[in-house]
Amino acid sequence: MTDRRLWSYKDIAAHIKVQPDTVRSYRKHGLLPPPDHVENGKPYWYADTVRRWVAARPGNRPRP
Repeated sequence: MTDRRLWSYKDIAAHIKVQPDTVRSYRKHGLLPPPDHVENGKPYWYADTVRRWVAARPGNRPRP
């Protein structure tokens, strides 16, 4: 089942336990996937997009 809830910077930050400004910085530096939706100039990501991104981040890869 897909999770199509839209997450803001604040939601992503809470999920990965950082400040929203850190998530904004990730996007500015191309470390965050492109937003799935933009509303009134504000970017939003599907929860599944964020979870896939988190799983692929270097610090979160499974260790052999």
